[in-house]
Amino acid sequence: SLDAFAEGRWVAPMALPSAAPCPEAYRKVLQLLQGLVDGGRWPPTSPARSQVVRAGDGGTFSAVNPLLLSGTKNRRAAEFPELTAAVFELEMAIAPQGRSPSTFAAFNHNALFSPHTDSGAGLGQSSSLIVGLGDYCGGELVVEGTSSDIRYRPLEFDGWRQRHWTLPFAGTRFSLVWFSPA
Repeated sequence: SLDAFAEGRWVAPMALPSAAPCPEAYRKVLQLLQGLVDGGRWPPTSPARSQVVRAGDGGTFSAVNPLLLSGTKNRRAAEFPELTAAVFELEMAIAPQGRSPSTFAAFNHNALFSPHTDSGAGLGQSSSLIVGLGDYCGGELVVEGTSSDIRYRPLEFDGWRQRHWTLPFAGTRFSLVWFSPA
């Protein structure tokens, strides 16, 4: 089974393997994300998102793309303007050719997600783009039973139609998910 955690068989490694360094394209975003955590400024997870986070000592929040939705009020985009801008710049740097810019991004820190499909009915853009950042091992994304290592490896998938979840991990794991619900 891909999910030893759910079956009570997963044991965290005693030490993290030496991981490849953070690629240049991701450095600024990783530094800003880590700065939120180190400064105790990571926002609390919403009650709705808490229903799909099964473990972890971090949390999750979302922000709008201020370049596409400039008239939309969004608490997190206003609270973290430098991080928000850097995250949407990163999307354009790593997105597959032909992918349109997303209107939203989810920011996840040390969050272990249960199997779920995303809310929002998948209107507009049908694919999500996800990437993992940080110094961790494990934490693969499982989409419909197929496990993928997303650490500095962007992956597109249909989050509204395909069940997906996070495998257990050790270390500090961030993930970013770009999407356009409507």
